[in-house]
Amino acid sequence: MKKKILITCAFPYANGSIHIGHLLEHIQADILVRYKKMMNYKVWFICADDAHGTAITIKANENNVSEEYLISQVLKEHKKDLFDFDILYNKYYSTHSKENLFFVKKAFNCLKKKRLIKIKTIKQFYDNSKNIFLSDRYVYGSCPFCKSYKEYGDNCSSCGAFYSVTDLIDPISVFSKKKPVLKKTVHLFFNISHFKNILKKWIFSNVFNEKILKKVLEWLKIGLKDWNISRDDPYFGFKIPGFKKKYFYVWLDATIGYISTFKKLSKDLNLNFKEFWCKKSNTKLYHFIGKDIIHFHSIFWPSLLDAMSFRKPTKIYVHGYVKINDKKLSKSKNYIISAKKWLKYFDSDSLRYYYASKISNGIEDVNINAKDFVYKINSGLVNKIVNLGFRNFKLINKYFDGMLAKNLENISEYNNFLLKFKKVNIFFKDLKYKSVIIEILKIADFANYYINNKSPWSFIKKNTNLLYVQKVCSMGINFFKIIMTYMKPILPKLSKKVEFFLNSKLSFESLKSPLLNHKISNIKILYKRVSMKDFNKLLKK
Repeated sequence: MKKKILITCAFPYANGSIHIGHLLEHIQADILVRYKKMMNYKVWFICADDAHGTAITIKANENNVSEEYLISQVLKEHKKDLFDFDILYNKYYSTHSKENLFFVKKAFNCLKKKRLIKIKTIKQFYDNSKNIFLSDRYVYGSCPFCKSYKEYGDNCSSCGAFYSVTDLIDPISVFSKKKPVLKKTVHLFFNISHFKNILKKWIFSNVFNEKILKKVLEWLKIGLKDWNISRDDPYFGFKIPGFKKKYFYVWLDATIGYISTFKKLSKDLNLNFKEFWCKKSNTKLYHFIGKDIIHFHSIFWPSLLDAMSFRKPTKIYVHGYVKINDKKLSKSKNYIISAKKWLKYFDSDSLRYYYASKISNGIEDVNINAKDFVYKINSGLVNKIVNLGFRNFKLINKYFDGMLAKNLENISEYNNFLLKFKKVNIFFKDLKYKSVIIEILKIADFANYYINNKSPWSFIKKNTNLLYVQKVCSMGINFFKIIMTYMKPILPKLSKKVEFFLNSKLSFESLKSPLLNHKISNIKILYKRVSMKDFNKLLKK
């Protein structure tokens, strides 16, 4: 019996628009979800907005609105942007919810009960002009490792390094634009080192690929530090019970948001919550994340889950950054292309196809290159795949009124063609989408060669053996159907057009027998080519 699967993406932050850097992860996960569903797995797909932290307050102040109003508007925008790219979540929620507050308090009580909370007096940056303590996002400076300027908080957006906010070089308060002072304050710390042996055992259960495993082992070898789970006022988030002017650190309630979002879904769909989250759950839990947040998901999150007596993730898939012309996309540095802007020039399937052609199950960065993008869409998707269906359709439509033959030209060739997709299935299961595209294009080359070799148009010119022409073109249409069935998880919009065109659903079950004596629909265009001119417009600010 196939196990039930819960799949999540990291939560987009609720202080700005979805951009194509975010979409890499959501598309990568969505392709797996769609493939698994086509393979008849029971899959649930969830995500939410990360709606707390100082960056929310900063953005709300810039827009002269309340934090609650800001996150409510951003949530609507995020949902629409993701839907426009056919990212179909079963539940897209927010960490600013009653369910999340419930589980955050539950986590805190578990930590207290197990004596895993330490209260420490530490030195923190303080703005004398405003008379307030400054949490991570209220201080910026240069990264102590790569020296990148205007980095916020306790990790660098450029090199990914983690450090104490007090390690920033030449720190500046965002309020007064002056250098802050260090002042004593009390904070709550989570005793992570308690879980060292538990984490060691867990990470060897095939959770990560080899590169990530080595990195996590390095962190465990260096030693685990207590994790500060509190922040001083002003802060937008959940207040810590029993402490004045103290709030839970955003990363505590962000990760717990996985649990609370599924709790909301389980209420809506009457699912068994414990079946998915109890310590001995037989279901599978897959997380998709960027390499900048490996530390949170490999150390902090599983430790928290163990403390709460909840299950740990089955698999964590980590991807690299998105770059355009070798420059990393960055919302904080205003170098982004929003989801909305992409759709002004290209459709969503073009980005889904291009990402699929670039990513595997490793953590390599994805560099978007204009010439490469135009070539892959026009040469691969349009010329090799779409044109296979369209040129056979034109003959079937013109000379046979859209009716496919009662028999194929060679049924054994059809069955042999199906066997070519064994590798494709393996690549899908291993999230090697780049290999999926490469293999399908090879198969498309074979299909196009088959049609070229049979040259049905030559018989049309001679007006001889038209039944043979119908059989050959019907074979071409069926080849096209098989290819598009395997492309369906990657290209949902094109797949819908193809299903209309073929008058047939694209499913693995339907491939057991070819389409015969079947009328297909008249369609003028399946997919348009893309241009360098439009890509250059996309890159303009």
